[in-house]
Amino acid sequence: MEGSENTPSPSASHSGDPTPAVALRGISKSFPGVIANNDISLDFNPGEIHVLLGENGAGKSTLIGILAGMQQPDEGTIAIAGRTVRLSSPRESLDLGVGTVFQHVLLVPSLTVIENLMLGGAWHQRLDRNAALKRFDNLKRVLSVDIDPDAPVGRLSLGQQQQVEIMRALWRGGSVLILDEPTSMLTPQGVKELGDVMKRLRDEGVAIVFITHKLAEAFAFGDRISVLRLGLLVGQIAPDRLAAMNEQEATAEIIQLMFEGHGDAGDIETLVEEGHARRHANPVDQSVSPSITVSGLTTEGEPGECALDNVSFDVRPGEILGVAGVDGNGQKHLAEVLAGQRACSRGRIDVFGTNVTRLDVAAREALGVRYVTDERLDEGTVAGMSVAANLLLKEIGRAPYWTSGISRWDKINRHGRELIARFDIRTPSEHTPIGRLSGGNIQKALLARELSGNARVVIYNKPTYGLDLHNTRLARERILEGAANGLTTILISNELDELIELADRIAVLHQGRMTGIVDNGEDAVSRIGRLMTGAEAA
Repeated sequence: MEGSENTPSPSASHSGDPTPAVALRGISKSFPGVIANNDISLDFNPGEIHVLLGENGAGKSTLIGILAGMQQPDEGTIAIAGRTVRLSSPRESLDLGVGTVFQHVLLVPSLTVIENLMLGGAWHQRLDRNAALKRFDNLKRVLSVDIDPDAPVGRLSLGQQQQVEIMRALWRGGSVLILDEPTSMLTPQGVKELGDVMKRLRDEGVAIVFITHKLAEAFAFGDRISVLRLGLLVGQIAPDRLAAMNEQEATAEIIQLMFEGHGDAGDIETLVEEGHARRHANPVDQSVSPSITVSGLTTEGEPGECALDNVSFDVRPGEILGVAGVDGNGQKHLAEVLAGQRACSRGRIDVFGTNVTRLDVAAREALGVRYVTDERLDEGTVAGMSVAANLLLKEIGRAPYWTSGISRWDKINRHGRELIARFDIRTPSEHTPIGRLSGGNIQKALLARELSGNARVVIYNKPTYGLDLHNTRLARERILEGAANGLTTILISNELDELIELADRIAVLHQGRMTGIVDNGEDAVSRIGRLMTGAEAA
């Protein structure tokens, strides 16, 4: 195994240039109570796709933040094309040729593609649309994509928006492209198209840093793989070794690097070996009354949103109904209207025989309805508040934790410690601001809050989005455990393998309509694929 030490050995790139596009030496960065990066040395070479893997909290985001100029290292040096530099701001990083595409789209939806690309230029220079269109056409050729420069970004698919993000990252002639979890929201076809784009850019001599949690993608697209664990660079698979491996061999080595010493590497294999950890779906007992019945549900959306159109289904106690579909086909509307956060224009929702269509969130929660949002920090939690307070976010002002408007912090913190222990939330203490936790631990806190108490119907919206293998397994186990205890579960996910693993039945949304509900079985994947694209309808 190459590179077990933190200082990697020199390596040649695809372009033949021995000088790294970016050379990191001894990079360290600490936050209160956490060493995010610990003496990391890495080379990112021209003409090479370098995959960066690691659990949530391994230090990937901090390292990317440093390269993007958003954070400064406490120790260590950065060299770009052989010259030592200080990336003191995102603009300086871009000016030096380092472009970053973050996990969430940062484009302005109301502006056109070319307007988004022209943003951020020097204030004293007049905007030159003709020059911008010339640069746009050049990048279209390099990326081999077909996008209308005058199309409003909000009307593009997620895959097209991501292509525009890549264009923006390369707009100033960037030689380094960082892609942070770029496939999380893409369809299988979108993932393939992104892989083709990365390979074309690699062949043009661009150094690509590809961050992902999906081992199949790491093997399919990567030329070199580096693994971080607890802030350390723990190993690397060089191009010649990776090319000689099959996917199973590479996966086994990566898992060993990621989880060595955690005591659960064997369990993690169930997430990557086909046929393991798959729930055996049971026939639905039709004699049991549904916990939730949805009839003709229709919503109204803002321009660019996909609203629901006449959606109907029901779910029974102990059943997991999966909801599949290309992202942006009404999933967010469905989750919010079921939770009471969004009104419907037509249709009806019944929970345990009670018409809740016009009831608010609190009234539905009293009936046992819970919602685990996909927006952990913006909607699900308040980053600056403590873990303990976030675990009672929906109870603020209520007894016994608040009395006559006075916070009973002894009870709030005791409740926090109990849930932290029960759900294994890794935090320095219950007083720690939740925004300082890793994504996996924030998700544990959300699950702890929503699954405790009198939960009876739980709506999950992309519950494992952005999580590493370990935390994905834990979240899925919580979902199965809840169903085994009789919870009625609606699981909205972009991960088809997750739905196949967990769900009894899988409903498919396409352009806001429910095109079919498939019993989980041998032919489920092919049927779901046809329903997702509109090629088949119920």
